[in-house]
Amino acid sequence: MRLAATNTIETGSVLAKAIFNDKGQVLLHEGVELADNLIYKLQEMGITYVYIKDVRTEDIQYKDPLTPKMRKQAIETIENVLKEVEANKELSGSLVIENASKRLSGLIRQLISEIRGNKELLTILSDVYTYDHYIFTHSLNVTLYSLAIGMKLQLLPKELEILGLGAILHDVGKMKVPADILLKPGKLTAEEFESIKKHPEDGFNILRKVETIPLLVAHCAFQHHERLNGSGYPRGLQGNEIHNFGKIIAIADVFDAVTSNRIYRQAMLPHEGLEVLYAGAGKLFDKKVIEVFRQAVAVYPVGVTVELNDGRKGVVCRQNTGLSDRPVIRILEEKGRNVEPYEADLGLELNSVITGCDTTLVQQ
Repeated sequence: MRLAATNTIETGSVLAKAIFNDKGQVLLHEGVELADNLIYKLQEMGITYVYIKDVRTEDIQYKDPLTPKMRKQAIETIENVLKEVEANKELSGSLVIENASKRLSGLIRQLISEIRGNKELLTILSDVYTYDHYIFTHSLNVTLYSLAIGMKLQLLPKELEILGLGAILHDVGKMKVPADILLKPGKLTAEEFESIKKHPEDGFNILRKVETIPLLVAHCAFQHHERLNGSGYPRGLQGNEIHNFGKIIAIADVFDAVTSNRIYRQAMLPHEGLEVLYAGAGKLFDKKVIEVFRQAVAVYPVGVTVELNDGRKGVVCRQNTGLSDRPVIRILEEKGRNVEPYEADLGLELNSVITGCDTTLVQQ
């Protein structure tokens, strides 16, 4: 299989991986032939990339970091807790979180176990899922990215659990933001953005009163929009005033935001999201954490089409652990012509580098 942008798919392409919603329900089954109306429907649903069948890459498989059952369970837990906070605006959201803290801690431990059991680089292609409420999926993805960073930093088990709780609840304050602002498809007014900017403090005020979770969890919610140079919000903290967990979640939050489909913007591919982070390295984001993140996450997902500096094109077929930007490529094209497929391991071919991504391949 190979990854293809929905705006470049040819009529008659066959879906190689089913499309799910966030409830784990299949919206389009593997093996469906994509007629024009289905391709349009995918674009309408906000899906930027899908896996399609290709005889030259039929043995290449994308592995989700979570089993469908685990993903469904995680999304349902997050949704139930956050919706309960939203529904009890007149009561204490803190009480809701306190009652759910055992469930959330158990979920974090399960996620840690799942990530530890997956020896491959973390790849989360949010755009191959469609979902009703972005925040629930976003909270899960930010947690997975944060835990992957934490593991690379060799945090202690208790520290990992606190980081995971901080990540999964980092946006709890958004439950106090009116839905018409939160889900607005167009640009926010200055007044609406001010409303959005209150969510870190609202989250802190909910979480700091919860006796069954550490206070640091509340500070994760408080600090995930702070930036090293003081340009963040709500307090304009700088440098070491920001806790390391706040720095980690900030990076995971931005990366997932730009690599996920939003009402107002199409998803970037992971290497483009990483470029966004590096553009702010040392000014907005901690450079060391970005470097650790780069080691943990697949910059070029399995199945994506890439072009090399010598003009060769192919599909990423495997990752090299610790070398996220130097995967193994199945070369399919040279100088604009199809060739007998062969592998180029960029971990060994040190003069070869990826210069383009999601390029169009010559058809067989």
